[in-house]
Amino acid sequence: MTTKDDIKNKINEAEDFARKIWLAGLGAYGKSIDEAQGQYEKLTTEASKMFNDLVSKGETLETEAKDKFKETTSEVETRVSEVRKKLGLDADDTDQRIDELSAKIDALTEAVAKLAANK
Repeated sequence: MTTKDDIKNKINEAEDFARKIWLAGLGAYGKSIDEAQGQYEKLTTEASKMFNDLVSKGETLETEAKDKFKETTSEVETRVSEVRKKLGLDADDTDQRIDELSAKIDALTEAVAKLAANK
């Protein structure tokens, strides 16, 4: 036969077991929260690092693009200047050529005047 103390012991064991199940559930819940928070922090850190890496790469590319643009602009200006010079459209060269042509015209005019006077 089962005694009253045996029944109490069984009830206490069942309550203790039920409590342990409850505590295991709470532990699992707490552990999942800790893991989720750890993953969140890891993702946040990685996302922040990735963002900073992208900003750094963007700055590098921007600098390279600006340098290339300056280099290309300089090359284009040099080529345009050379073409203008070859076509006689260079402002400084044009002024010099006009002065040279004016001097030649003056010399020719003087020569023609001398020839006309000799006849």
